[in-house]
Amino acid sequence: MSSIATLHSTSSTISVSFPLTELPETAQVVLCERPRLINVTHQIPFACTLIDRTGQASSTGPNAAPTLSNGAGSPANRRSSFAAPRHLAASSPPLESDNTTTTPDGVNGVNGLSGGGGKIDGDCILDPRRGHSAMYSGILSLGKDYETVQIGWVGEIADQDGYVVPSKNLTEAHKQNLKDRLWQKEKVVPIFLEDSRAAGHYEGYCKTVLWPLFHYLLWDEATDGRQEKNNWDDYVFVNQQFADAIVEQYQPGDVVWIHDYHLLLVPHMLRQRLPSAAIGVFIHAPFPSSEIFRCLPKRVEVLNGLLGANQIGFQTYSYARHFISCCTRVNGYESTPRGVDAMGSTVWVGTFPIGIDAERVERQRKASGVLPKMEAIRKTYKGKRIIVGRDKLDQAKGVQQKLQAFEKFLNDYPDMQGQVVLIQVTSPPLVENPKLEAKISELVAHINGTYGSLNFTPVHHYHQHIDRDEYYALLSVADVGLITSVRDGMNTTSLEYIMCQKENHGPLILSEFTGTAGSLGGAMMVNPWDYQGVARVIYDALNLTEEDKIARHSQLHKHVSAHTAQFWAKNFISELILNVGTWDQSAPTPYLDQSVIIEKYNSAKKRLLMFDYDGTLTPIRKTPGAAVPQEHMLKALTALANDPNNVVWVISGRDQKALEEWLGEVENLGFSAEHGSFMRQPGSKKWVNLTESLDMSWKSDVIEIFTYYTERTQGSFIEHKRSSLTWHYRMADPEFGQFQAKECQNHLENAVLSKLPVEILVGKKNLEVRPTIVNKGEIVKRLMIQHPDAEFVLCAGDDKTDEDMFRALAGNGGAAAQRRESLNANNQAALEPHTDVLVAATAAKIAQATLQHSLGKAPLISLDTKNQHGPGSNGSGDGSNSHLKPPAPFGVATPQQPSIPGSVVSAESVVSAESVVNVDSVVSVGSVVSVGSISHLANEHFSITIGHALKKTLANWHVTSPEELIRVIGIVSGVTDL
Repeated sequence: MSSIATLHSTSSTISVSFPLTELPETAQVVLCERPRLINVTHQIPFACTLIDRTGQASSTGPNAAPTLSNGAGSPANRRSSFAAPRHLAASSPPLESDNTTTTPDGVNGVNGLSGGGGKIDGDCILDPRRGHSAMYSGILSLGKDYETVQIGWVGEIADQDGYVVPSKNLTEAHKQNLKDRLWQKEKVVPIFLEDSRAAGHYEGYCKTVLWPLFHYLLWDEATDGRQEKNNWDDYVFVNQQFADAIVEQYQPGDVVWIHDYHLLLVPHMLRQRLPSAAIGVFIHAPFPSSEIFRCLPKRVEVLNGLLGANQIGFQTYSYARHFISCCTRVNGYESTPRGVDAMGSTVWVGTFPIGIDAERVERQRKASGVLPKMEAIRKTYKGKRIIVGRDKLDQAKGVQQKLQAFEKFLNDYPDMQGQVVLIQVTSPPLVENPKLEAKISELVAHINGTYGSLNFTPVHHYHQHIDRDEYYALLSVADVGLITSVRDGMNTTSLEYIMCQKENHGPLILSEFTGTAGSLGGAMMVNPWDYQGVARVIYDALNLTEEDKIARHSQLHKHVSAHTAQFWAKNFISELILNVGTWDQSAPTPYLDQSVIIEKYNSAKKRLLMFDYDGTLTPIRKTPGAAVPQEHMLKALTALANDPNNVVWVISGRDQKALEEWLGEVENLGFSAEHGSFMRQPGSKKWVNLTESLDMSWKSDVIEIFTYYTERTQGSFIEHKRSSLTWHYRMADPEFGQFQAKECQNHLENAVLSKLPVEILVGKKNLEVRPTIVNKGEIVKRLMIQHPDAEFVLCAGDDKTDEDMFRALAGNGGAAAQRRESLNANNQAALEPHTDVLVAATAAKIAQATLQHSLGKAPLISLDTKNQHGPGSNGSGDGSNSHLKPPAPFGVATPQQPSIPGSVVSAESVVSAESVVNVDSVVSVGSVVSVGSISHLANEHFSITIGHALKKTLANWHVTSPEELIRVIGIVSGVTDL
């Protein structure tokens, strides 16, 4: 499987493949008044145990024949750490933290379960799943305000003896029973995966590729890539299974919340099938800088997968900043500190630090079984100062650095020898690391052998799971908490330590590389790689005054109590609903209707066609000289120009030499070079300099500024033209190039624009300075005056310089006045000017209307143009009751809206009654909606932008690439079959 998401239609068996290297388009999100939440996690919050031993599901155990390569049914295949003990009489659940946002005690208390007690439902037992308690507690709390559904992989299913049941042994009856029980009890939707797929997804791609990368641990093994490819295929497949399950449960108006790095592609897959869904993603793990992330072979696919969401949340500001930087540097998307501009939609990026369920921890630390264990620990270590560490044994947790720093502490402060003990608890990871385990054992033995004695052991290392009561007892009696993670998403152990120190007020030593470091200002921060620095802080912590300890703990406890898991979940969902409710995206521009343009083209007796060059007739290239025309484009353009009924122009920013070299052989083709500075009429070889009388002395000042930034921006260069200067930074570092461009623009505005008649044009990876009166729009106005009898007008472009053409075509300026006079001479209606004031007024009106529409309150605007009234009227057209409702989905016609995309409606608040006449044939002016009066036009205008539907433009149609436009040109010219 390549990087293709296979999309299964919900209404047919047809599947559509969409590459993950491309971004999906987002439609306007419409929420219900009380939206339902679909929470999507890698695993459901329950571990499932089958108690029916009569079927295949129980055919495992010590004597069963192995069915998997790792020995299914053997003791090694027992589910050792995913679930709490089933029986209430058993000890409380052992401790484990599966990733960056888990807490050691498991999900106790979730769904009303206490201790490890499970729910026996027919032939299965549902136990709270160990780990991830902060996440599950936050999700559970949302049920107070919303109806919630949870989707996740069912995980490993065990039989009564604790042996994992192979997926192939599960009967359909067992699966259906689990589905029914989980839905009836908690509205949980389980996903069943084959063992090989689940292993390739989780142990394969997630744990061997993504997890190390996100924790700044680059791979050090050379392979032939086959295993990585198989794991990637499994990752894509499993993500698709999750997307299918979400689509099956989705109802219009739902909010979808996807969690963590196991499901990074789901937002992209989901957006393809649910363009108007509200999708949020929260990454619990750290997110690396772009220099690390760019090492990932599937970096483009992963980033695009996430950008299918409306909002992406991270634990800290630095992780959010890293993600935005990756989108800019790796994928080349424009961004702001608040988000990423993806396909015209703003994907909001925010910081939402997770907390813990403070009430649950407070309740559990006071449980009856905790106090006796506290007394036992105090008795065992009587007279000793206790430093506590609790981590999973993996490289990111910094256990090795902690032990080395503690050894440095004992060496530098010999008076502390025999007075201080380090109790280090390490839980086994899901993927064992024998080398690290051996290294830790050697360090512990070395420290104890060097600084210990027959009656004193400085380091007590317990590589095992401990139960909940022992864990809280250990945190409560500690004098110092020591966390030295070298990279961690959040580390909620630190938060639980703070809750348990309510009476003792023990200080917390925290690595600055944990996610909680930015929130816990009262902790004592350390760099885990600075062993001497950590040793010094340990000594300081042990010698803090009581007043200082109380002050620090009070600050920490206040923060933890306020910023809980419930607060985190509510804050994220509230922000997501707010962001999608205040629709900031551009209004969609309809895709070019070929049947309409062909019909209008064929029926017109005279046609005016105007094309930009770069990005319109040819794809954008990194170097200007590489944008040579393609043969099939030249063939189609030649056919258009040879038609005596056509007037064809290429209006480009290129200089005369480039246009003549590439397009000079096309007869009857008109040219405009350097953004309207020069013109060459069709059939002529003479160029007319429209800027000949202009003062070009400003160039020396601009060249000096451009040269300054070129010398300081690697990969940038200056393009010299007769009437303009362009600074290109396409080959520079994307983020630094954009920064330098803004600095250069500010410099130019202060030093040049204030005193000279020039303007700055911000293009695609370039800045251009040109005379104020020179732009492509002026050329369009000239051509419209020269050809007032053109019945069909087409204008195509792709960037900001071409918006001048679209604006001129809409009727702004002298050309429109000339055409109005021509039409009035034939007793036709006048065309209302398209001014910036009208655009601004309508943009504000649309913003208000879309907000109302998202709440389902906006009535459709009437198209009865004979009874429109201005502001303050009391007639049926009262502006107070008129709202511009966003257009219906393309291809869906309503009685209130013409079925042809691009039809114009008038805005009562800005149109006078006298200027309104009957509608015959009109088109819209771009995504902001034309606000000119509805008039009878003898001409058909087609302004086409190259790009996605949500691109901010004044054009009334769009195609997604130059190839699509060239195909349309070929069809209308007769050189390409329909």
